[in-house]
Amino acid sequence: MGDTVTVREAELALERERVAVRYARLDALRAEKQEQLAGVRRSGLQGSVQNHSERDAFAALYEDRLAQLEAVEDRLVFGRLDLDAEHEADTPGPRYIGRIGLTDEEHERLLLDWRAQEAGAFYQATPLQRQGVRRRRHLMLRGRTVRDIEDEVLDPELASAGTNEIAVGGQGALLAAVTARRTGRMHDIVATIQSEQDELIRRPLPGAVVVQGGPGTGKTAVALHRAAYLLYTHRERLAKAGVLLVGPSVGFLRYIERVLPSLGETGVVMASLGTLYPGVAAVPETDPRVAVLKGRIEAAEMVQAAVARRQRLIPARRTVAVDGTALTLSPGMVRRACERARATRKPHNEARETFVKILVRELADQLREKLEHSAGATVNRDYLLEDVRTSRDVRIALNLCWMPMTPQRLLAEVFSTPETLRACAPWLGDDEARLLLRAPDAPWTEADVPLLDEAAELLGAMPSGAPAEDGEAQHRRNVENAKATLENVHQTLADLGVDGVVDAETLARANERGTVRRTTAEQARHDRTWTYGHVVVDEAQELSPMQWRLLARRCPMKSFTIVGDIAQASAPGAPRTWRQALGDSFDERLVVEELSVNYRTPSRIVRWAAGVARAAGVKVTAPEAVREGDHEPTLTVVPAGELQQAVLARLAELRDLVPEGLSALVVPEELVAPLSAAMQQQGLTVDRVPAPGVDVVVATARETKGLEFDVVVLASPERLVADAHGVVGDLYVAMTRCTQALAVVTDAPEADLPGGLVR
Repeated sequence: MGDTVTVREAELALERERVAVRYARLDALRAEKQEQLAGVRRSGLQGSVQNHSERDAFAALYEDRLAQLEAVEDRLVFGRLDLDAEHEADTPGPRYIGRIGLTDEEHERLLLDWRAQEAGAFYQATPLQRQGVRRRRHLMLRGRTVRDIEDEVLDPELASAGTNEIAVGGQGALLAAVTARRTGRMHDIVATIQSEQDELIRRPLPGAVVVQGGPGTGKTAVALHRAAYLLYTHRERLAKAGVLLVGPSVGFLRYIERVLPSLGETGVVMASLGTLYPGVAAVPETDPRVAVLKGRIEAAEMVQAAVARRQRLIPARRTVAVDGTALTLSPGMVRRACERARATRKPHNEARETFVKILVRELADQLREKLEHSAGATVNRDYLLEDVRTSRDVRIALNLCWMPMTPQRLLAEVFSTPETLRACAPWLGDDEARLLLRAPDAPWTEADVPLLDEAAELLGAMPSGAPAEDGEAQHRRNVENAKATLENVHQTLADLGVDGVVDAETLARANERGTVRRTTAEQARHDRTWTYGHVVVDEAQELSPMQWRLLARRCPMKSFTIVGDIAQASAPGAPRTWRQALGDSFDERLVVEELSVNYRTPSRIVRWAAGVARAAGVKVTAPEAVREGDHEPTLTVVPAGELQQAVLARLAELRDLVPEGLSALVVPEELVAPLSAAMQQQGLTVDRVPAPGVDVVVATARETKGLEFDVVVLASPERLVADAHGVVGDLYVAMTRCTQALAVVTDAPEADLPGGLVR
């Protein structure tokens, strides 16, 4: 025993020295980038526009590198590989694995980025397929200090040589991670990625891969680490196009927001489904039936019909006055102009320019003939075109035939006018149509976002002079103006020898007030038409066909990572296979992979939740959990009127079982406020979303999707199923959020409870 202790202490001392060297190099790089950034800032706004642009580019480069170096402070080094001699290549000795790659001043490698090809063996090597690995060592740090080490000896010769006193099979690091207290923020799993997860993380970029997995299998972690891996492996391509990560809610995005920076990536656009349309912060759709109707693929036809209804013919001749002269607008004129405008195949607002130009020209010809007939002299047609174009009568007549529209106005009219709604969506039943009707000024919901996006595709940009929908539309016009300006002064610039030094984009940015440098991610976030190099979708089982249509438009190459659990779908009539869920959005390149191990939820809780799902007819393959768990889940049935007190009592019991953990109350909406107030009176910090410093999260089941807690008290399970119109997805989700203990409380008779709940 004494020898073993001595070996461990000696190895710990060695690793502490080596880790300290790598942290020292990290500090040196930070200081170097800080000095470079300070130097750029000291240079001030001097020189030409091109000098300004170059200065901003260098500042951005140093800022981004500094952000990366700051984000990897925690557990910078977490692994070591001891290799066979023939696998050591040009770098003899152990290979250290960390969050980013580091080299010393002589460019000798100090730390290998976990995403590098050579680091793959840290996750993939087994005793049967060693990949040249003799020993895999896990380094467990607290701050910058190595507090423990664990070895997996894969080489039989090394094991038989008696040098494996520290070996523990590698499970200690994993169990420590899965049982650690939750902090209100999701942590990366880069130090404990398992082989089946690593295989999915490192899949090639092209095509769409679905990562199917039950609760606790690490789907979200796989998705985030895959995004980081793809950005590392395909940096040049994805840095320009960007990566979009779509989550189910703003709270979920807050929960995961530190994972990618901790992996060395800060350029991913993270958005909820309600924020995918720039300028619109959509609220949740409260009625799942409405969400289903708006999510049907037929809703695209409804939007198309609404746009077509804004292109109207006139039933009879109409007289319009231009400076006192009466002109005739005939049905034939309008029909021909419509046909020619539609033939351009441009969006509605852009095709309108053709429609207006044709009719203005024909009306100007009428005006010229009348004026020449009465005056007996030739009239300049160019002046007449402007007179016709600015005539109030003409503007009204042409707008009634072909009105420029914003997506917001178009949909507000559809959903607030019964006649328009029925005309655009004849497939709706009477009850369905009534569900969709609402006030014109009602807030936009998450289910509206795909419809707004569809309308924006069909309508196009508003005409020049109309209010811009966002800053990007104005910027595009500024660039066009800048191009014209540069063309006008081309010869002057050439004479000065500076032609081509300034481009239209630089000139437009320089002249826009309040212009700030935008990263690729920031530009993408504000531009609805941006197309990404890759899209990651979490909780994907909840997406409607219209939401998939929107996302497919964001990535025409169909390069997707799609993660979710089809058994957790909560919408009425939810699909039961991924092929059904994704419909026609993806082609034969779609690949479905499944995660088989539950790392979060104890077996005893998984079995109970799976039984409830199966009792409702949902096909659930419960993943094998890595641990049984210490606390048996409980069901408490109390008399009517005692629900709140019972919930608070059970929460207090679970918090005693798991002290210092993050707790959650999953309750119906009407209980959120009173239970939050009761716990605040006890001195607890309460919020609807997890965050550092929060003791208890009080939220609905829908709000807890994708999150995890140490203990969960679930109230009124029968209400969860009833509110979802009989679908058990939300209940299944809520029962599998905990890492330690679960209690279910209800005041309903046992006969009214969902099947499988009473054991």
